[in-house]
Amino acid sequence: MKEVQAVTGYIRGGVTALACKKDYPVYIDELAQICDVISVSAGIRGLQILLAPGDYIRAVKASVVAITKGEVGSH
Repeated sequence: MKEVQAVTGYIRGGVTALACKKDYPVYIDELAQICDVISVSAGIRGLQILLAPGDYIRAVKASVVAITKGEVGSH
């Protein structure tokens, strides 16, 4: 957490893959795809943006992976 600003140029709580000056790898849990809407940082501390998971995945070129335990059908 102490290195967030030095590494990204953004303050903690305002980091978002949507507008980074540099492309960072983004990983999103496969369970997000079953949601109609997800909430992610809008780049300002305390401000969130709501969007469809597919739109976020495309916008940040996210890799969809199994991060949580269990299967999509079990939640």
